[in-house]
Amino acid sequence: MIDLYFWPTPNGHKVTLFLEEAGLPYALKPVNIAAGEQFKPDFLRIAPNNRMPAIVDHAPEGGGEPVPLFESGAILLYLAEKTGRFLAPDLRGRAETLQWLFWQMGGLGPMLGQNHHFTQYAPEKVPYAIARYVNETNRLYGVLDRRLADRAFVAGADYSIADMAAYPWIVPHRKQGQRLDDFPNLKRWFEAIAARPATVAAYEKGNALNPDRDKPMTDEARKIIFGQTAASTKV
Repeated sequence: MIDLYFWPTPNGHKVTLFLEEAGLPYALKPVNIAAGEQFKPDFLRIAPNNRMPAIVDHAPEGGGEPVPLFESGAILLYLAEKTGRFLAPDLRGRAETLQWLFWQMGGLGPMLGQNHHFTQYAPEKVPYAIARYVNETNRLYGVLDRRLADRAFVAGADYSIADMAAYPWIVPHRKQGQRLDDFPNLKRWFEAIAARPATVAAYEKGNALNPDRDKPMTDEARKIIFGQTAASTKV
């Protein structure tokens, strides 16, 4: 059994996509980030960066003590290696997958996250910041669109952890100021993943935890999520 410490954000959805595809038994452990649950001592022992998702694998390969893990990219890689699925076993296929996994972790996620912050959550509109991150989002969509011009999925013919990492960040494309019709290869890929039964199940389970997800963020939630410092999160 795997405990998944989760909230329905793009990074959280990456892990439910894998678990649903692989059919691994897991228990959702909600971590309401708007209520500050990511700063509780019990959670910080698993995820010292006070970010979800995180997992605890109670049945690791080889037995022994449970394995705790934080960082969504590391979790995807761990689960792929645990199951032997969604990561090509050959040298070149593995390299293709990992480079795009790290592209998402180092570029697509952080840049689109800043887009979300300045277009939706910042208490004041900063035109330069909005233009900077909306434009960078557009550039990254273009990178992904070109990559998908001659292949079904990001790493090649097969669905992989690289796709699971990128897809949840494209889901809120309208809020990011993007039109999928401008990126036909990306749109085809996006619609194919959205139609997968595991994707449907993952999003249904996740979204059920946060029925207020489309409501404006409260000032208190904004303070909790964006106002923390080293001193305020000291355990």
